[in-house]
Amino acid sequence: MFESILTTIQTVLWDYLLVYLLCGIGILYTFLLKGIQVRKFKTAMNALFSKFTFSGKKADKGGMSSFQAVSTAIAGQVGTGNLAGPATAIIAGGPGAIFWMWVSSFFGMATIYAEAILAQKYRTKDRTGQAVGGPAYYIEKGLGIKWLAVLFAVLIIVALGLIGNMVQSNSIASAFEKSLHIPTWATGLIVAVLVAFVIIGGIRNIASFTEKVVPSMAILYLLGAIIVLAMNYQFILPAFKMIFIAAFNPEAVLGGGAGIAIQQAMRLGIARGLFSNEAGMGSTPHAHAVAKVRTPEEQGYIAMMGVFVVGVIVTVTSLVIITSGIRGWEASGSANPSFLSFFDGQGTGITITQYAYEMVFGSVGGIFIAFSLLFFAFSTIIGWYYYAETNVRYLFKSRAAVPMFQLIAVIGIFSASFIKVDVVWQLADLFNGLMVLPNIVALFLLAPVVVMATPGLSWKNIPVIGRLKLNKEQL
Repeated sequence: MFESILTTIQTVLWDYLLVYLLCGIGILYTFLLKGIQVRKFKTAMNALFSKFTFSGKKADKGGMSSFQAVSTAIAGQVGTGNLAGPATAIIAGGPGAIFWMWVSSFFGMATIYAEAILAQKYRTKDRTGQAVGGPAYYIEKGLGIKWLAVLFAVLIIVALGLIGNMVQSNSIASAFEKSLHIPTWATGLIVAVLVAFVIIGGIRNIASFTEKVVPSMAILYLLGAIIVLAMNYQFILPAFKMIFIAAFNPEAVLGGGAGIAIQQAMRLGIARGLFSNEAGMGSTPHAHAVAKVRTPEEQGYIAMMGVFVVGVIVTVTSLVIITSGIRGWEASGSANPSFLSFFDGQGTGITITQYAYEMVFGSVGGIFIAFSLLFFAFSTIIGWYYYAETNVRYLFKSRAAVPMFQLIAVIGIFSASFIKVDVVWQLADLFNGLMVLPNIVALFLLAPVVVMATPGLSWKNIPVIGRLKLNKEQL
């Protein structure tokens, strides 16, 4: 009964309400900022590569470097969803869902630019002198709505710092049990110890970890994917053709028996894309808030690249799955080959991705995905923990609050590795969805602040949103 209620609420929240709200805010900012993701793409790309380093200046209480901030943000964005999400979207919504994932990423770049701007504008310091910022801070300082800020802080601590990280830990343990037959409790213990080692060092260790591990894991994973695509090279163009045709006419690719409509492909693709890049969810602003930059728009540009990088990883994963599927059903010699039926019996999500890699690498492919999942999910744990800690600092003024939260988080990560987490997965999605709502309110009402902080634009040239009256200090 409880699970049924959770499923219903989660379906309404993620498959309908949040799809419209997050896409709507992305479209709004694309319009208000005059297509900033296109206009400033080259500037953003140059900013990302000019700041690329594996050993930047050590982070301190004053914050971290711009590249460390975007690495921390990507650490949270690139998780199990980037390996399992495309497979889930393809099986449930057909290859056309990938096109709609691209659409959501495009609009998401404008949204995340706005989040980074607001995070920088309303950043502050806590009682210990630690630089902090994020939605709770810009909701309270920008809108003056304290209760909404507190609600957001509570939701993100539960959604990411506790339940979300338990799910990530369980995913790592399950993958290693399947591929290498390692007991889940043993994997959980190792992960918990490594997490403790990183987070106890505070922002300095977290920034140092993300700037080294995140670029490395992304490069290694992309190399593995490129090898698979090189082996399936003759199916790459058919895969793109399948994506574009299925986005607008699924039956032309999959046949009427598949039962997939354009609306389903669109809904699933957009929902999975938003879940993967986290644009508008209110998570990544915590990292972008503490970046040491001269002006807010500098971090806004590099924040857009975080969504772009996630989009590239999702795209190559999708192409690996689709090309493997085409290769499989063509090799089957069936008179009526079905792309989706080729994956029947292979499970869903991460197991589909593993199967696609195993077609090229054999059992090594499954192990490669298991280790990729380890680094992706582990980095997500670190990123999400940092976001939650920032909100613990917001809610509690006691110096003992952060160490206590660290202990609770590490225990949760260990315990989740060897327990059944079906309900926990649903709770994670529920709280993830709920925490978006306060952030969407702030993004909508504070749009004039974002526009005013963007060079060459003026909020006076657009309608004042709602009845919000901003004073000179806020602008």
